[in-house]
Amino acid sequence: MDEKTKEGFKLKFYTLVILLNLVVLLAALAVVGFFLAPKPYNIVIAVVLLLVVIALSLYSARRYRVTKKWLDEQD
Repeated sequence: MDEKTKEGFKLKFYTLVILLNLVVLLAALAVVGFFLAPKPYNIVIAVVLLLVVIALSLYSARRYRVTKKWLDEQD
């Protein structure tokens, strides 16, 4: 792998790591929000955060597959 390809891989890897960390953080915030948010809004906050988690999970899974395919082509 040449230096430019390595830099591209690092950027793709960092992006995937940040997305995964964001998914975990938002899932934890959904649980905390369910228990600690004011009563009329706790379910709404949890559901909205879980929907964002699902959307980000699907997006990161798609990015992972694209990155894996790109990395396989570099070999």
